[in-house]
Amino acid sequence: MKHLRPTVKGTVIAYLYLLPALLVLGVFSIYPVIRSLLMSFTTVHRRTLEVEEIGLHNFQFLLQDSRFHLALRNTFTFVLGVVPAAILISLLIAVLLNQKIRGAAIFRSIYFLPFVTSTIAIAMVWSWIFHSRHGLLNYFLGFVGVEPRPWIEHPDYAMAALIIMSIWSRLGFNIVILLAGLQTIDKQLYLAARVDGAGPWHRFKAVTAPLLSPSIFFLAVIGVIGSFRVFGEIYALFASGATPLPGPANSALTVVYYVFQRFWDDRNFGLATAAALVLFVIILFFTIIQFWLGKKLVHYK
Repeated sequence: MKHLRPTVKGTVIAYLYLLPALLVLGVFSIYPVIRSLLMSFTTVHRRTLEVEEIGLHNFQFLLQDSRFHLALRNTFTFVLGVVPAAILISLLIAVLLNQKIRGAAIFRSIYFLPFVTSTIAIAMVWSWIFHSRHGLLNYFLGFVGVEPRPWIEHPDYAMAALIIMSIWSRLGFNIVILLAGLQTIDKQLYLAARVDGAGPWHRFKAVTAPLLSPSIFFLAVIGVIGSFRVFGEIYALFASGATPLPGPANSALTVVYYVFQRFWDDRNFGLATAAALVLFVIILFFTIIQFWLGKKLVHYK
């Protein structure tokens, strides 16, 4: 087997094949991360465009900035409101679609449509649904005696409207992933559970949930990361007008939108990158926690 050992020439050729991909990765991924890290310790003067190193001043400002605190609270509220609900609703729909019913393929396509639809188009539809006077949601709420709510015009309801729209837009992808996981479960396990006298709930708890845990874990990880980075839905639903505010009274301001405002509106590049770095640390922390819990709760066999 000596001919299978790597040679210097073979190693050089392999690296030459990898060089284009490494260059692209370095220029468009690694370098921007390093540059952003260095920029978070600086500030740029507007008049002279001179870069001045200010150490940890940007991070100290974030600790005292009430707008950044509001962005953090709204971001955590959004994550807690969207991720668990989206997974639970998707799981319920996926279990129903996994049954042998007529038109199951059509329903799967319909539920997947939100994932392939433009965020702007989704926001336009939901803007009409949430309209305080002519909205479809208030129309149906009127049947149960609930007064119309200013969903996207009042600070008390703006975050709820954003959460509802985001849950709906994420159902399609979640359902497809969960359906793929459900179809890999051996049907003999359900037959054995029935023979043992297990009802539908016990079959779900003893068979479906453990064997579907890798798919649920995957959706939880990418769901948390994506929810912490929410921006497009906010901009499309609230800030697409003449005054691009993230909801009334900044009620839908999140960390990514805070970074956008500091970078684009204030031209404070150092503070924007510092806030982005704080968000990166938060996402990394919760991702590590999820993987630690996954080792105990996820069953891969």
